[in-house]
Amino acid sequence: MKRFRTIMIFTAFILTGLVVATLLFMQQSTFGRNPAETRLDRIKHSPNYKDGSFQNLEPTEVMREDASYAGLMRDFFQKDKNNIPPLPLPSIKTDLKALGDSTPTIVWFGHSSYLIKSKGVTLLVDPVFSGHASPVSFFGKSFPGTDVYSVDDMPAIDYLVLSHDHYDHLDYETVTKLIPKVKKFYTALGVGAHLERWGVPADRIVEFDWWEHQPVAPGIDLTATPARHFSGRSFARGKTLWTSFVLNLHGYKLFLGGDSGYGKHFQTIGDQYGPFDLAILECGQYGKDWPNIHMMPEEVITAAQDLRARTLLPVHWAKFSLAMHAWNEPIERLLKKADKEGFDVTTPKIGEPVVLNASYPRAVWWNF
Repeated sequence: MKRFRTIMIFTAFILTGLVVATLLFMQQSTFGRNPAETRLDRIKHSPNYKDGSFQNLEPTEVMREDASYAGLMRDFFQKDKNNIPPLPLPSIKTDLKALGDSTPTIVWFGHSSYLIKSKGVTLLVDPVFSGHASPVSFFGKSFPGTDVYSVDDMPAIDYLVLSHDHYDHLDYETVTKLIPKVKKFYTALGVGAHLERWGVPADRIVEFDWWEHQPVAPGIDLTATPARHFSGRSFARGKTLWTSFVLNLHGYKLFLGGDSGYGKHFQTIGDQYGPFDLAILECGQYGKDWPNIHMMPEEVITAAQDLRARTLLPVHWAKFSLAMHAWNEPIERLLKKADKEGFDVTTPKIGEPVVLNASYPRAVWWNF
């Protein structure tokens, strides 16, 4: 009996290994590719690349010093009982191909994906339409009601902007389907290696180091600015850069935050490029064990103030559960702080347009 049990355990171990190996083989494209040759040479000359990886401007540990994996696992299995919404989330299905754009108009798709249209130009930021925020479809699944938009709903995209290479911002399935629709890809140093691996021609990819600036079209320019985060699609971290962007768009100024913990860089960016008509900042997927790489909701308001933003659009919530908090806790905590500070926040439903200087949805739609 003991020998039989040993054989069964050994067999299960082998089968598990085969399954994992098969999944890894199937997902090779999803992982992308590390920078090499010309891209790697440019990275090595970056002042932000040291000791074989990119570095934040401030000392930044991904996990707090006294965090334990045992504690993490315990918290994972003891998530807030409202970690997942009890009902499908409400949304608005806007015809993006007929969307008005006399002034900049933003449509949020949940988490950190959004579209910006202005005077006939369309930008798409960090699109994830696959239904999951991980290399496999059964993990990091999107909330019911949030997958109302797909690649087919997108108009022709002039500029696809990608902040960094984490799966909840850079999605293989979405990007590969979008390639025929996109004229140009703008991203951080090194991320172009993933895009080329997936079939994007090199001459359609523009990579930025922090503080680099490029005119994109008449009346539009883009500047890469620092963020406090990390990168990596496998066990290796820091081989590609993570970034935020300052977008000058037909006389308006937007801050596209990507992912970032709170830090001094917000004040620096605000002093150098502010004020902003709109700041789009992450709010969600935070935790006590990783306080440096994602902001607490109250810090998001402070960051928006540092940037000298007139209005804040909080993103990085309402689509995926990538932390242990209640799904709607981020927006509740943020609004409480905003109310105390008298700071303007817009809270659109998924798919509901935000029109600068004209329409800023503020309905409380998440309490049910």
